[in-house]
Amino acid sequence: MMNRRQFLTRSALCGTVLGLGLAGPGKLLAAAAKGKGLGIQLYMVLDAYKTDPVGTLKTLKSIGYTEIEAIITTTAGTLRDQLKEAGLACPSLHFDSLGFEAGIEAAHTLGAKYIVSSMLPSIMQKEANKAGDPGYSLDDAKRTAEYANRLGEKASKAGLQYAYHNHHAEFTDVGGGQVFYDILLKETDKHLVQFELDCGWVSAGGKNPADYFKANPGRIPLMHAKDFLRGDQKDYPGAELGRGKLDYKPIMAAADSSGLKHCFVEQEGPFARMSSLDAARVDFDYLRPLR
Repeated sequence: MMNRRQFLTRSALCGTVLGLGLAGPGKLLAAAAKGKGLGIQLYMVLDAYKTDPVGTLKTLKSIGYTEIEAIITTTAGTLRDQLKEAGLACPSLHFDSLGFEAGIEAAHTLGAKYIVSSMLPSIMQKEANKAGDPGYSLDDAKRTAEYANRLGEKASKAGLQYAYHNHHAEFTDVGGGQVFYDILLKETDKHLVQFELDCGWVSAGGKNPADYFKANPGRIPLMHAKDFLRGDQKDYPGAELGRGKLDYKPIMAAADSSGLKHCFVEQEGPFARMSSLDAARVDFDYLRPLR
């Protein structure tokens, strides 16, 4: 099973790109997600979902999840109806496999508020017809921030909120004691561009997720609760929460104080130790005492 980075890269390369074309210019998780419950990124259980969509969604509901963050593998209308049958909400959508314009339409269909890019530098690389991996220099960061602002403006005009999701490369040093992600925070309009902090990838990039929540109140309404196995495995094998490297107690405390709106569990594969749905249960049980 390909990991999420590989999946997203393939989606960015094979799917419609953004559709912009530059044509148009103490208490922990409870308070953080008060009244909103705990969510899960649909990608995590995609294997089960493809086999039994409604059954998988109902299982997530029975575990205790109240919402999902969507990726679209069928149609937004189909997913909307499946979620309604299962009793799950969908406040957020990752649009990479759709393109931005189609993502806006899908978000409206699903009733989502947030439209999120999973790998914006890779999508920009494709739009520029450049081969290879994207760069993470200071200039690249400034260009990415400018592009994110334009996405945010288009999302705002559509009644949505754009958010930027990170991987580990965003924590590359660009000089002057700053990293790529710092430039994004500094040079994006706080009203147009918000952030989904993937805590597992922040840690893989050598930074502390709690520090980013503390330093940026109001900018990070979304997060991914993720972890990786201990050791120096270059392929970043996913770990169930509580069984990897991260202690989420201080992270959730910082997220709470920062104004977190939605927390989505997302575990990377491969799911060799247990099924993705069993892992979803372990992850939920780890976070539940922190609520």
